[in-house]
Amino acid sequence: QVQLVESGGGLVQAGDSLRLSCTTSGRAFGFFDLANVMGWFRQAPGKEREFVVAINWRHTPSTYVDSVKGRFTISRDTNQNIITLQMNSLKPEDTAVYYCAAGRDFGAYAYWGQGTQVTVSS
Repeated sequence: QVQLVESGGGLVQAGDSLRLSCTTSGRAFGFFDLANVMGWFRQAPGKEREFVVAINWRHTPSTYVDSVKGRFTISRDTNQNIITLQMNSLKPEDTAVYYCAAGRDFGAYAYWGQGTQVTVSS
């Protein structure tokens, strides 16, 4: 099994930066296969959960959602199996609960964290 824990959320002003992290625990045989791909989703109040970006164990990222291109950057420390999401030039519309997810392949996420709140004030 794979357990995911997000951290780094908070309340910031528009234009500020935040760095989210997702750490994993629960090592098991085939762990890296179970968490070959790790990524970030977000859910704003009253909206559906939205994919933001993901990255595989080779450090190859997926395409970013258009609304964050050029502002957000995903990275992965494979040795410790931690992913981070550097968020710059934050906007009020980035306000959401951000979730970490993991799975065997892009689009196949079987494991989810509890989420971390990001609030951007104008």
